[in-house]
Amino acid sequence: MILTTTPSVQGRSIVEYKGVVFGEVIAGVNFLRDIAASVRNFIGGRSSSYEEELISARTKAMEEMAARAAKLGADAVVGIDLDYEVLGTDNGMLMVTASGTAVKLD
Repeated sequence: MILTTTPSVQGRSIVEYKGVVFGEVIAGVNFLRDIAASVRNFIGGRSSSYEEELISARTKAMEEMAARAAKLGADAVVGIDLDYEVLGTDNGMLMVTASGTAVKLD
């Protein structure tokens, strides 16, 4: 499965549009990570625990989107867009959404 943010795949022609596909992940951020991030925020530096959670959520959203495209018989997903949101009353949830157009290539 080819995944790209571009509207086409270089050297290949789109022969059929299968539809828009999505992958969504909502991940809770745990208490210990919040403490570690607060310390990092106070003293400066990067929060590797939050970065790891973000990378994991993004990867899972992309995998879910690719799996949905494969079920439609697509060879690729073009025009991919990634969106990030925080949810919950205390912003304790991270939502990552991947979307794109599933296509069949020549």
